[in-house]
Amino acid sequence: MEITTPVVTSSPAVNGPEDDLLDWHGIDWGTCEENVRRLRQRIFKATQEEDWKKVRNLQKLMLRSRSNTLISVKRVTQHSSGRMTAGIDGERALTPKARGTLAAEIHRSSKPWKARPVKRVFIPKSNGKQRPLGIPVIRDRVLQARVKNALEPEWEARFEPRSYGFRPGRSCQDAISAIFWTVKGKNPKRLWVLDADLSEAFDRIDHNHLMTMLGQFPARDLIRGWLKAGVIDRGRFAPTEEGTPQGGVITPPTQWVTRA
Repeated sequence: MEITTPVVTSSPAVNGPEDDLLDWHGIDWGTCEENVRRLRQRIFKATQEEDWKKVRNLQKLMLRSRSNTLISVKRVTQHSSGRMTAGIDGERALTPKARGTLAAEIHRSSKPWKARPVKRVFIPKSNGKQRPLGIPVIRDRVLQARVKNALEPEWEARFEPRSYGFRPGRSCQDAISAIFWTVKGKNPKRLWVLDADLSEAFDRIDHNHLMTMLGQFPARDLIRGWLKAGVIDRGRFAPTEEGTPQGGVITPPTQWVTRA
């Protein structure tokens, strides 16, 4: 059983050791990965069994998990393609010492975190247009990664088996394979394939509906804060009354929005 310490969530804090002198290279990453993997599996299984009290308790445990904090910092600062891009505060964590300090500060803090506005940047699209992205500050990105590990396994257990977008371990090849085996059978019932693109889907997501879909998820206040944090575009602040910025860690799958 791993030791946990206070974290930035609405969950109760527990006491543990100080992490001021955290040796980033000395962390047992294999054990951390296993702790997170096993807890994700427990959340997934409890959801399948519709034991919602157990699901919420396990999610709170994930949000307090030291392993989850460390894995989230590593993902954001080492694995993410946007690790070199800073948010509006200009902060990055590119050295082992900076990563250790960031993990210790986030994991030890017991004060409610107020989401910062995202920084608007644009990247070119294949059709010559530009795609707007919203880059959160690094602490928001780490917190989003922590929340994702608590939220994702619940929804993986609830999603339809034939959906593939924005899901871990799934790709376009899986969708192609499903179509192939469907039409390959004798007298297939489905004789057509629909390829659709929801125009500006992320820009039009209804915040209230999204929050309703989350139910009693323990970190729902954090998610609401990210939705309402606003955007800084060329030095000007713009509120976000609808939609979700593309560029953070959490991207809501279509079924969060469309499933009744």
